[in-house]
Amino acid sequence: MLAKRIIPCLDIKDGRTVKGVNFVNLRDAGDPVELGSAYSEQGADELVFLDITATHEKRKTMSELARSIARHLNIPFTIGGGITSTLDADAMLAAGADKVSINSAAVRNPALIDELALNFGSQFVVLAVDARQMDGEWIVHLNGGRIPTELRLFDWVKEAENRGAGEILFTSMDHDGTKAGFALEATARISEMLSIPVIASGGAGNMEHFKDVFTTGKADAGLAASIFHFHEVDIPDLKGYLKSEGIVVR
Repeated sequence: MLAKRIIPCLDIKDGRTVKGVNFVNLRDAGDPVELGSAYSEQGADELVFLDITATHEKRKTMSELARSIARHLNIPFTIGGGITSTLDADAMLAAGADKVSINSAAVRNPALIDELALNFGSQFVVLAVDARQMDGEWIVHLNGGRIPTELRLFDWVKEAENRGAGEILFTSMDHDGTKAGFALEATARISEMLSIPVIASGGAGNMEHFKDVFTTGKADAGLAASIFHFHEVDIPDLKGYLKSEGIVVR
């Protein structure tokens, strides 16, 4: 069994880390570079930095932030938000990012997945998917969860894999920030459908939720934000707990 990964996520707005509930009511959680550095020291396996307003406000993700992160970190990190072309992705790579996350731009132009995979390799391309249940169907949303699309979650992740995405970052908007647990059924279905790694996001509230998402949810990685930012769960304790439950972690 491959070791399961623990990934803190830092949502960035105006250069600061923020966290909300169901994608709204944001509050400040600190400096992203300082937080990222602390997580690296605590044993996080990777980090994800998402400029959550980049697409909505028509701005580009700041490569300066990526450079600053790269200078202070010794673990892999993904950066996303406003990446709409191979030029944008190349700038992130040059600044030190290990992977880029694409979301709204890929929905609007699915060929972007193919282009990035062809130019940089699938392992560089993370497709982030924000979805919520509407009338019993998991529907993909755009622009930080503001705009529902006609895409069905399971069709979209399969298409993304076929186009060359190397990893899926699935966020359940219904669970995001609630601390009531991950969307286990949907996560397990995605994991069973695909041969690429699946990162589960949205709903982590305690250590048991990570155990559940790695067992019942069959996820390859568990991502969380507020419980790490506000020290409700510390990474060394989480990894110790998971090991005691028989789950292989790094």
